[in-house]
Amino acid sequence: MSLPIVAIIGRPNVGKSTLVNRLAQVQDAIVFDQPGVTRDRTYKRAFWRDREFQVVDTGGLVFDDDTEFLPLIREQAMAALAESKAAIFVVDGQAGLTQADEEIARWLRQQPVPVLIAVNKCESVDQGLVQAAEFWELGLGEPFAVSSIHGSGTGDLLDRVVEHFPPTDEIEESPEIKVAIAGRPNVGKSSLLNAFVGENRSIVSPISGTTRDAIDMLVERDDKMYRLIDTAGIRKKKNVEYGPEFFGINRAFKAIDRSDVVLLVIDALDGVTEQDQKLAGRIDDEGRACVVIVNKWDAIEKDSHTIYEYDQQIRDRLHFVEWAESIFISAKTGQRVEKIFELVDRAAEQHKRRISTSVINEVLEDALSWHTPPTTRQGRQGKIYYGTQVSSAPPTIALFVNDPHLFNDNYRRYIDRKFRESLGFQGTPLRLLWRGKKLREVERGNSPNRATKV
Repeated sequence: MSLPIVAIIGRPNVGKSTLVNRLAQVQDAIVFDQPGVTRDRTYKRAFWRDREFQVVDTGGLVFDDDTEFLPLIREQAMAALAESKAAIFVVDGQAGLTQADEEIARWLRQQPVPVLIAVNKCESVDQGLVQAAEFWELGLGEPFAVSSIHGSGTGDLLDRVVEHFPPTDEIEESPEIKVAIAGRPNVGKSSLLNAFVGENRSIVSPISGTTRDAIDMLVERDDKMYRLIDTAGIRKKKNVEYGPEFFGINRAFKAIDRSDVVLLVIDALDGVTEQDQKLAGRIDDEGRACVVIVNKWDAIEKDSHTIYEYDQQIRDRLHFVEWAESIFISAKTGQRVEKIFELVDRAAEQHKRRISTSVINEVLEDALSWHTPPTTRQGRQGKIYYGTQVSSAPPTIALFVNDPHLFNDNYRRYIDRKFRESLGFQGTPLRLLWRGKKLREVERGNSPNRATKV
C-alpha cells in the first residue's frame, strides 16, 4: 500500500529536519549522519489521527545560487512535490520574513500541491502568534506557529495536513511486488538478476527506472508480477569528499526506498561487512521486508554444520534484520535460486498482514500475565490499556499506555518478542507505537466497535 507523502520545503537552517523528526517522533536526525546526506530526499514514517504517512526532508532550498549541490537540492525538492499530497513550507519565526522565503513562496504558488506554512522556532505561544502574523503576506493561507523542539502547534498543523489525504479505501495496492536487489559491489547482484530473467523466466518489459542508477524489469512467475529493481551499477567512488562508499550506499538507499521486499545479497567468501550492516539498518529503518541472500555458497568449503554456523553469524551481525529469512545460493550455478521467490512471496505477505484487535489484545494479555511492566522507584508502574493495528507494510501496532516513559527498552523488546512468538511476522519489520492515554479517555472511548481494555 502506498502511503501519502508530505514534503517539507524551506530555505536552509529553518529547522526542517527537526520538524521532520518531531512529526515522525524520532530523536536521531538521519540513520547515517554523514555530511550532504540531506541533499537526497529523506523519508520518515509518521502517524497522526489513525493515518500513517511519510514525511520527506528535502534539504535547504536556494534559488539564486548554483554552487556545490544546490541545483541538485532544487531538483530533489521538485521531485518531492511531484509525489506529495501536501507540502509544509517551513519558515523561521525568529528571523522573520526574508527575501528567500518570498522566492520560495512564489514558486510554491505555481505548484499543484496544497501548501501549509509552519512558522518554526515559536517557543512562546503568545509570542508565536505575533511572529506568525507577518507570514500571511506570502499568500499561502494561515501560518501555523510551531516549535519543532518542544512540539507545540504541531498537532493543529497535522490536523490540517491529514485533511488533504485520500480516504483509506481509495489507496490502491500495487498488483506487483517491487523487489530491490541490494548489496556491496561484486557480491553477485548482476548474476542473480540474470538468473531471475534467464530462459525459464519471462521478461515482460524493460522499464526505465525512476532514478539514474537503477533499471527496473517486470518479471512474471506463476501468474505473479515482480518488479526487479537492479542496483548492479553501484560502485565505490574514490576520492569523494564524503567518503569512498557514500555515493554507492545512497544509490542503494534509493532502490530500497522504492521497494516492498529487499534482497540483501551477502558474499559468502567475505562474510557480513560494515557496509552490509549499514544497508540492513536502512532496510529496517524504511520498514521494508527483507530476504538475506548468501551468494557464492558453492565456493565455500563446508561440512554438515557450516550452514548453521554461518546462519547464526548472519543473525548476530545483521541484528537490524534478524527477523529476515536467509537462503544460501549460487547465482553462478543456479543453486537454490528458484526458491528465492517463495521467500519473497512469504515476506511480502507478512509485510501486508493485518491482525484483528481482539487477537492483538489476547497476545498482550498473555504477555502481561508472564511479565508485568516495570515499576519506578517512586512506585509508578506502566499500564498497557489496549493495542490495535493502525497500518500495514510494515505491520504497525499502536499500544495505548498510561505513560510511554515507564516502559524501558528491555520491556519493549519483550513485548515485540511476544508478538513475534505468537503471530510470526517473519520477513518483515514490526513497528510498535507506544502512545500515552489517560484511563478515563480509554474508558470513555470503549464501545462495541473499539478495542477494550486489556
